[in-house]
Amino acid sequence: MYDYVIVGAGSAGCVLANRLSADPDVRVLLVEAGGSDRHPLFRVPKGFGKLMDDPGKAWHYQTRPFGPRARPEVWPRGKVLGGSSSINGLVYNRGDRHDWDSLVRLGIPGWGWDTMLPVFRGFEDNILGPSDSRGAGGPLGVSPPRRPDPLSVEMVETGRSVGLTPVRDVNDVDDAAETGGERIGHTMATIRDGRRVSAATAFLRPVRRRSNLTVRTRTTVTGLLFGGDKVVGVRARDAAGATAEFRAAREVVLALGSLGTPKLLQQSGIGPADVLRAAGVDVRLDRGLVGARMREHRCLPLKFRLRENLGTNRMLSSPARQGLTALKYLVRRDGPLATPAYDVIAFLKSRPGLDRPDAQVLTGPWSVATYQAGEAVTVEREPGLSAVAEILRPTAEGSVRITSADPDAPMDVDPHYLGSEHDRRIAVDVLARMREFFAHEPIAGRLSAETFPGTGVRTDEDVVDTMLDSGYCGYHAIGTCAMGPNDEDVVDSRLRVRGVDNLRVMDASVLPAMVSGNLNGPVMAMAWHAADLILDRA
Repeated sequence: MYDYVIVGAGSAGCVLANRLSADPDVRVLLVEAGGSDRHPLFRVPKGFGKLMDDPGKAWHYQTRPFGPRARPEVWPRGKVLGGSSSINGLVYNRGDRHDWDSLVRLGIPGWGWDTMLPVFRGFEDNILGPSDSRGAGGPLGVSPPRRPDPLSVEMVETGRSVGLTPVRDVNDVDDAAETGGERIGHTMATIRDGRRVSAATAFLRPVRRRSNLTVRTRTTVTGLLFGGDKVVGVRARDAAGATAEFRAAREVVLALGSLGTPKLLQQSGIGPADVLRAAGVDVRLDRGLVGARMREHRCLPLKFRLRENLGTNRMLSSPARQGLTALKYLVRRDGPLATPAYDVIAFLKSRPGLDRPDAQVLTGPWSVATYQAGEAVTVEREPGLSAVAEILRPTAEGSVRITSADPDAPMDVDPHYLGSEHDRRIAVDVLARMREFFAHEPIAGRLSAETFPGTGVRTDEDVVDTMLDSGYCGYHAIGTCAMGPNDEDVVDSRLRVRGVDNLRVMDASVLPAMVSGNLNGPVMAMAWHAADLILDRA
């Protein structure tokens, strides 16, 4: 018997395990379907390309077909201690005051910026040092690239020429206040000394030896256990197929992410009645919004050929070059393998007159062959430069539904990308803004041609079709178990699942609105605060 059973050892689960087990009298079980994170590739920042492709290290969720070519795509999610923080692109940003305060305006008290900023500052160890909006000395290492590529330096300087404010830390929004938050800088990343800092590295590993904390890997939770209207534990199976039950005296906390958490709830009979009946699951609690209201970033790529043999393609475009680059990395913990997915990040407005940025653009001094999410990534031999844009706060809503009572059956994942006029308009405008950026010096002088999507893509329809057919998933799904003040909302402001006792959710699925940017940092901060809610300290 445990006091708390946490299901999922990702960004949220590792933080929860750390904080809930801090009291030696509280017994905590952390259950993870994946394995350990001891493989050396988990330490290499640029190792995420190979990790995402490995079904042993990542779940591969297939979506419904979409776009003009009606093709599905694969959404990788971490299947390992640390979850997606162990296989992601390491970009660290936090959202801003407007994002967090919007939750309070939606009727969800206790999640505003004045609450969340001290959490971020408390667990950050930012190599730039502490400030009013930045933390140092915490467990989570955060840093920009140690030796930025010269092309990255030129891209930051190009931002100045198009009206963006160059900043040391893109999370310090006050530095760009004079331009309404439009800013550019070297990417802040969960990297320290050339190594990945996952949630497992920062929060779980330092406390693994606590006698009151049990961590079970390669153990898949297949259902919730009920005692009347109360959740009393979970049912699980190990890698050999043996089943077991784990009991929770206080609470079960689901931290499986925006795909895994609604799946487990639906398999346990909590979800839309019609979906459950169609899947052959008995309806315990008819909750129409479990698995609904999903929002996800769609990425719009833009690529260029360079005039000279600059950038990092020459270091990564063949097995021999990769081997040499890897050897240098092992010796110095430096070079392109020690950097995040993209080296430069900008927050910008897709058109004049907006009160704050509505798009995020990431750029890097490299280029890959056109691919679909889930396919192997291949670096081009010719020198290139890449950029990718995301609509920060999309309004189109997709969904996640089970298709069978069998926990191993595929889910019905409907992204509904660009399903709103708001999203389509920003997609068109932001491509124009990106092209404007790369038409300015000093970076314009480095480019010989736009290789993707190509100058022939001009009309609104062409842009939207290109983003659907040749863009890719941002890996930032939210909303499938969203917080809210109403009876139909899945969880309340303290993350308690409505209609059943002793059950909470803490992962990105509880966000009712998108936080502007990447979600690893925000989810860890939310989990830190959630521990106080669970322990009745807030």
